[in-house]
Amino acid sequence: MNAGKAGLSMLAGMATGALLGILFAPDKGSNTRKKIVSKGEDYADNVKEKFNGLLDTMKEKYESIRNEAENLEEKGRGKYAEAKADFNNAIS
Repeated sequence: MNAGKAGLSMLAGMATGALLGILFAPDKGSNTRKKIVSKGEDYADNVKEKFNGLLDTMKEKYESIRNEAENLEEKGRGKYAEAKADFNNAIS
């Protein structure tokens, strides 16, 4: 999770730097506003892509853990059946 926080912090820093650069650049107000909107949309798209990537990674890990749990359950049921059969054989 540290990598995600670092990436988000880096993205926020880049956005802040770009915004300050645009605000202090000598340009007309209308052009500056257009640039700010454009950069904002770019950064929003970038954050959305990062979030979707993180979500996909989490889904993959969830599925992997779920499959491992199902396999472990099957093994446990098999061991239980073996132990029960051994116990019944020992009693007979």
